[in-house]
Amino acid sequence: MNRRRSSNAWLREHVTDPYVQRAKAEGYRSRAAYKLLEIDDRDRLICPGEVVVDLGASPGGWSQVAARRMGGRGRIIALDLLPMEPLSGVVFLSGDFREAGVLQRLENILAGDRPALVLSDMSPNISGITLCDQARGSHLAELALDFARQWLKPDGALLVKVFQGHGFNDFSLAMRQTFKLVSSRKPAASRDRSPEVYLLGKGLKT
Repeated sequence: MNRRRSSNAWLREHVTDPYVQRAKAEGYRSRAAYKLLEIDDRDRLICPGEVVVDLGASPGGWSQVAARRMGGRGRIIALDLLPMEPLSGVVFLSGDFREAGVLQRLENILAGDRPALVLSDMSPNISGITLCDQARGSHLAELALDFARQWLKPDGALLVKVFQGHGFNDFSLAMRQTFKLVSSRKPAASRDRSPEVYLLGKGLKT
């Protein structure tokens, strides 16, 4: 299939996607909102009054879910390299999370407050080269895990997107070494053909 046919097929699928249509009807910025909604309904991650950090936030679907469920109580800090339209109750930080200076700015915004929840839906720019894309995705997940190790509350949680394949088992082991409880989640809004899966870690090991 050539690039144009592939693009047209993606566009047709996107336009007819029930989660895309539902997001438009319910005012969510992306279909990804329903991934977090399903996981939070099951695992009760979002708590009013707490601090939430949303990594890879643009266009803001996950931050929207957090803001609605927190009802103006607590803090939500969203970060992404891509721009994001303002959201009520959300502080947005523009930058590349891989850069030390951006991490420092995020830590300055936290000002010593430890998040109860770190969300990471970060994804690399897809090149189409599987091993390369998996390695880039694993690196982003590792950065999110490193941040969680340093900043999460002891009883906090990390929900991070990873890609099954090369590096997945090593990252899963690192999660189990870090958290008391680690679970795998594949929400209905995650397309079946996608290798993405979400790992949920709860309670930092001392």
